[in-house]
Amino acid sequence: MRILIMGGTRFIGIYLTQQLVEQGHEVVLFNRGNRPAPVSGVEVITGDRTNPEQLKQKLEAEKFDAIFDNNGRELTDTQPLAEIFQDTVQHFIYMSSAGVYLKSDQMPHREGDAVDPKSRHKGKFDTEEYLMNQNVPYTSIRPTYIYGPQNYNDLEAWFFDRIVRNRPIPIPGNGMHITQLGHVKDLANAMCSVLNNSSAIRQTYNVSGERFVTFDGLARACAVAAGKSLDDIQIIHYDPKKFDFGKRKAFPMRVQHFFASVSKARTELGWQPEYDLVSGLKDAYENDFIPSGRDKKEIDFSCDDEIIKS
Repeated sequence: MRILIMGGTRFIGIYLTQQLVEQGHEVVLFNRGNRPAPVSGVEVITGDRTNPEQLKQKLEAEKFDAIFDNNGRELTDTQPLAEIFQDTVQHFIYMSSAGVYLKSDQMPHREGDAVDPKSRHKGKFDTEEYLMNQNVPYTSIRPTYIYGPQNYNDLEAWFFDRIVRNRPIPIPGNGMHITQLGHVKDLANAMCSVLNNSSAIRQTYNVSGERFVTFDGLARACAVAAGKSLDDIQIIHYDPKKFDFGKRKAFPMRVQHFFASVSKARTELGWQPEYDLVSGLKDAYENDFIPSGRDKKEIDFSCDDEIIKS
């Protein structure tokens, strides 16, 4: 298949590009050209997707069997792209987010659950609705927290920063909020598995790790991945409502239960996560955190210091 990836040079796009090329597909990337293609020989079309006229000029003469829209956040990002290809593309795979779900007393989130109209990810759901109403042959992927080597969001690295420096780990609440992480390679594998799968058309799939974990449990899993004894780490709990950190981020995750069922993806796509939490964190620690020199970089611990001082 000839496949277009919007983005393709950061995190998810890197692993997706690699897997698709390994499977024998012809991959074309569309991005601003600020980073090299993750696989040599892959064609790159340079442009700005936020400029609809430029997008049309660069792409309207191209033909693709499938499109992966990895970096569309708002409907205005994706609609011009869908309009160009909605009558010709066989499959449009959209990267949404499990962050669209409304808080619920019943967990885990399932694909049919209500969405939050005030969510910062509402643009994702608006895009899903648009693709459905326009009869685009789409599949929507909703991951929870994504982690793994080359993660540009401070998630696992936030914990590693404190663990390697023998600092206390400040966790909001009582540490028992339940969350869920999915390894980036498993996500890319799930995305590849929807191709040539007619049952995946006009469907939505949660994608993440199979098991859930508490905030405290995540801190301990990160310690194990970093080769530390659990006796060597100190977890501090605090009430986040008692602090005003301004625009500084004191903790990398939303302080609520946040996890989703992946049974639909497993059943309908024949997909199975390769990584459990500790092995995935170890992959991130050994193949990214340490090689990048993050363990020796200067880190802003000012929020931590305020919490510890209190």
